[in-house]
Amino acid sequence: MPHISSNVSCPISSEQEKELKTKLGKAISILSGKSERWLMLSFHDNCRIYFAGDNSKPSAFIEVQVLGKINPNESSALSAEICNIFEDTLSISPDRIYIKYEEVEQWGFNGGNFCGWQ
Repeated sequence: MPHISSNVSCPISSEQEKELKTKLGKAISILSGKSERWLMLSFHDNCRIYFAGDNSKPSAFIEVQVLGKINPNESSALSAEICNIFEDTLSISPDRIYIKYEEVEQWGFNGGNFCGWQ
């Protein structure tokens, strides 16, 4: 039950969105027990983002929510991959990307709840 939400300061074309979807769908498997099968993605483009007081260059704030615990080594590897994906697809420099990880204990789905595993 992972969710990746992307807030970027630049526009995202339909082609770029499909590319991000495909690449993030593969990248989520870096986290143990996670796959594209349960991945939800949301993209928010043209956000007004100031990084270090500057909004003249593309920037991104990305949130990754996961049911259960996140292995720190795996999240480091995922951060590197997410930065590569957004640099390759949207030309956002990794030094202008923040990634927030959130471990969720309960996740509602289909009229019920999953409780945190691992």
